[in-house]
Amino acid sequence: MANNGNIGRPQNVGIVAIEVYFPNYYVNQAELEAHDGVAAGKYTIGLGLNNMGFCSDREDINSLSLTVMQRLMERNNLSYDQIGRLEVGTETIVDKSKSTKTVLMQLFKDSGNSEVEGIDTTNACYGGTNALFNSINWVESNSWDGRYAVVVCGDIAIYSVGSARCTGGAGACAMLIGPDAPVVMESRLRGSHMQHVYDFYKPNMTSEYPTVDGKLSLTCYTTSVDKCYQRYKDKAATILNKKITLDTFDKFCFHSPFCKLVQKSVGRITLNDFLIDPERYIAEFPELQNLRDVKIDETYTDKNIEKTFVTVSNNSFKQKTKGSLLLAGEVGNMYTASLYGGLASLFAISSAETLAGKRIGMFSYGSGSAATLYSFRVVDDATNSKLINIINNAADIPARLESRKKVSPDDFVKTLAIREDNHSSNNYSPVGSTEDLCPGTYYLAHVDDMYRRRYERKPLQNSNGI
Repeated sequence: MANNGNIGRPQNVGIVAIEVYFPNYYVNQAELEAHDGVAAGKYTIGLGLNNMGFCSDREDINSLSLTVMQRLMERNNLSYDQIGRLEVGTETIVDKSKSTKTVLMQLFKDSGNSEVEGIDTTNACYGGTNALFNSINWVESNSWDGRYAVVVCGDIAIYSVGSARCTGGAGACAMLIGPDAPVVMESRLRGSHMQHVYDFYKPNMTSEYPTVDGKLSLTCYTTSVDKCYQRYKDKAATILNKKITLDTFDKFCFHSPFCKLVQKSVGRITLNDFLIDPERYIAEFPELQNLRDVKIDETYTDKNIEKTFVTVSNNSFKQKTKGSLLLAGEVGNMYTASLYGGLASLFAISSAETLAGKRIGMFSYGSGSAATLYSFRVVDDATNSKLINIINNAADIPARLESRKKVSPDDFVKTLAIREDNHSSNNYSPVGSTEDLCPGTYYLAHVDDMYRRRYERKPLQNSNGI
């Protein structure tokens, strides 16, 4: 793809390549249960979490973004002059003015390419989705100059001591956006729901920790699933002249604050379908007969209905969604990267043959709040080289998860305390080890007295050339 003045209209715009990065440290959730003195199974069974990734003071949103961007470019043999737009979605800001995107521009220096549109987008966990929409729209618009767009979304999710700390995580995704993509966005099929609510927010600029109203946030998330699904179905009825149900989607990814919420959300989609066509479900589940006249707006705090439809939808969850929770269960909540880590997880456990021609539903939620349900279509051809490349590049995710370093809960707490004590510090050199970082990882080397951050990169190869 080149920058020229004679560009045809782009077709099949979507994800051409995707890369994911997660930190090399993790804490086991069962061990964290014991450390925190909570009931066994509260984090693991109750929330569906196995392990949680976290960062030392050597990593911040800029270093995560540098790492995943460079990894995307190198693994796909791309040059930086091929990129015409770069947009970052994150809520883990380290500066109220200077964007992470501008930090990423140092990667473009040697190419001489400084004509790169896009900046940061911030709205809790929704920023990555908005950055993706902006990039898709750019390629599809008259403003497109023939080059690729790149979307980087990432966050470090950490909480103060308390019940929410186990739902942290960290990671970043980078997506190459362009025409003739193997994973095509169905741009007109979107259902969105936006509202003003204080469910999760970060008013304290001196702290990494959010303020959270947990019950309200869960209700807002579930309400958004309902609203977005209903509006997606309305769009599809007009555009596709087709009735949409959960069965319309071969796979379904959700933003994942914790895995059990995703399973409940599949149940929620099923409840919506049931209320439209109860007879279809009552034949298999006669116990639903008494629920056929329930009002959707009266069900948000009804645990019996929630449990019932988790059971009813269990097979759908296993077939369509469970595979997308690989990273969510092993790394935790990556905020803006969570949904796209789910997509990468699907690629990691799938083959081109099993995904070719499939529709993938995507539900994105960011507190405050903003939410959209949209979809991708995978190319029909299982021999498509770009699709095979996506699958192959994601195939190493399980091995990378296995190779991480497990840290004790005590050391996990100490590491977060170091981050807390030095958040927003200047004239500071991080104390975290660089030996434990994976080859090719960017890390924070120093913050000078003017708060300017300097990053270095761990070499891709060690002294043995491995």
